[in-house]
Amino acid sequence: MALSRRELLRTVPLAAVAAGMRPQFASAGDGMIVRMLEPRNLETPFSDLGGITANEKFFVRSHFAVPAVDPKTFTLTVEGHVEKKLELSLDDLKKMESVTREITLECAGNSRVFLVPQARGLQWGNGGVGNAKWTGVSLGAILERAKVKAGAVDVVLIGADKGAITSDPPSPGAINFDRGIPLAKAKADETLLAWEMNKEPLPLSHGAPLRAVIGGWYGMASVKWLTKIVVTDKPHGNFWQTLDYSIWERTPEGLPRLVPITAIEPKAIITSPCLNDVVESGKPVTISGLAWAGEQSVKKVEISADGGKSWAVAKVPAVAPFTWSKWSLDYLPAKGPLSLVARCTDAKGRTQADKRDPDRRSYMINHLVPVELTAK
Repeated sequence: MALSRRELLRTVPLAAVAAGMRPQFASAGDGMIVRMLEPRNLETPFSDLGGITANEKFFVRSHFAVPAVDPKTFTLTVEGHVEKKLELSLDDLKKMESVTREITLECAGNSRVFLVPQARGLQWGNGGVGNAKWTGVSLGAILERAKVKAGAVDVVLIGADKGAITSDPPSPGAINFDRGIPLAKAKADETLLAWEMNKEPLPLSHGAPLRAVIGGWYGMASVKWLTKIVVTDKPHGNFWQTLDYSIWERTPEGLPRLVPITAIEPKAIITSPCLNDVVESGKPVTISGLAWAGEQSVKKVEISADGGKSWAVAKVPAVAPFTWSKWSLDYLPAKGPLSLVARCTDAKGRTQADKRDPDRRSYMINHLVPVELTAK
């Protein structure tokens, strides 16, 4: 049963309302797909994917209930392996040189519904992805002000959202959501702390008053409701990048070891036609969709109408890394069943694999998935 906007807003934490924060949540009434009601997890429909994703249509991924963070008393603490501990208000951050970057964020579990057998976790379709213009301050500029000490390894981003994971494996009690990223990535141009999304104040559901945006990496690194940064001189082996949000990597000897999820893999999805659509045979149909490749630009998108036996190159406008591109191909279908498949190749020559790599557990899902339809 579809939930009304009023019903969804009833679940907004009272503490957030008491803090004077407007509950800017997308709801089923906005056409969003509810993957979990509380904590709030909403998927973007195909009809709203492409170009710049409107704030109210941008997918929402939450691990715990929304925390109460009052923008008026907000403080970002920077400490750890630095010479100068910082305590910065939102006004302090906004006085620094601001940057705006167009960046695509994709949930690490996007497309999980296509895994066979079914994997644990939210059953996202292809809509756990969005593209926005983020405005904030470079994380590198903040680290420069804190004067990172020699020997620093990771920069740990800590959100105000907190809770206990009771599934197997459980967390060691209540923990904050956090993520450690290497110092080099933290200082990269595509890494920023944002207070604005698409020229509007950052919505509460997307991490207001401040969130990290890590260009080219899966969304779990872009920590929301950011309140603390800790620089460490050792890799950050927390719950969220060992027991969760990690994959198996093979050593040269073939031994598996867990490593944190990082950069987005190349991926193309078909947004039109849709599964089980019926098209007219002998009449041109435009196959269209989106492609992205994380830290790399999209080099090529290929389309197959026969399940991968033959391929044609789609039209793809040139775009910079960190954002998606809309592609299209005009096709003349013959009468009968069609099995449409799209695959992306990035500037480094990486191409989507035909089959799923089980070492990726339930994450980084970019294997080829056919869209079946019929031409009559």
